[in-house]
Amino acid sequence: MADIKKIKKLRSLSGAGFKDCSSAIEESRGDIDKAIEILRVKGISKASKKMSRSANEGVVVISESDQTTSILEINCETDFVAKNEDFMLFAKEISEINNKIESDRVKLLSSKMKSGKSVEESLLALISKIGEKITIGRSKSIDSRNFKVFKYHHTLIKDNLSKLGVLVSLKASEDSEKLKTFGKQLSMHIAALNPLAIDVDAIDPEILKKEEELINEELKNSGKPENIVKKISIGKLNKFKEDNSLLNQQWVMEPKKKVKEILKEININNIEIIEFFRIKIGE
Repeated sequence: MADIKKIKKLRSLSGAGFKDCSSAIEESRGDIDKAIEILRVKGISKASKKMSRSANEGVVVISESDQTTSILEINCETDFVAKNEDFMLFAKEISEINNKIESDRVKLLSSKMKSGKSVEESLLALISKIGEKITIGRSKSIDSRNFKVFKYHHTLIKDNLSKLGVLVSLKASEDSEKLKTFGKQLSMHIAALNPLAIDVDAIDPEILKKEEELINEELKNSGKPENIVKKISIGKLNKFKEDNSLLNQQWVMEPKKKVKEILKEININNIEIIEFFRIKIGE
């Protein structure tokens, strides 16, 4: 067997398992630097194999500064790994980097971490160490300079990590407690009702086309006259638009009123919803 002291040293430097370190030490004939290189190459190979598996667990991380507020999704295979300390520390650090570069994925992967390695290299090393597929998922950065940004975490895991996160930005002529309360409530509403867009006109046409196809398929064998089927189809599609546009949704705090009615009632000068972004792990 390889020198036990060198195996321990290699484990502390690489984070790899005992067997992998022992094999690398033997293959490198005791040269620690070569052994690290061997593990790195093998780690990439192992990581590539793991990337074919599904990763429907993970965390949503939110980071903020005076310039931007960002939300980022990091996926893994199991909830156990989502709560792993190394995984959470990795998620937090790359979330801070992601916020500084305003969710530019190419820049993120090449950015250096505290270890001196790039995000991409660190990701491969983490996959090799933990033994699960880990991916960097959806992300979004919102301007914090010109708009008031509100955040919300649901199913909080630790600190700024959760299973569901929301960002929403508002424009208003005041920065009052009333605005802060509404911003928090609105982010909770978005978390609960998952709107597709702020208003009906902003819903992705491809989504509407797909929904219309599903409705028509559903009504195809109803036995009703064609003109009646067409009216029902239009009605169902309009209902879908209403239910999935934020301004037209029933306000989660007071379901008898729509969000657009609440906006008028709260009496905040020139208030406007600018944008929002919602990420739920597994969705």
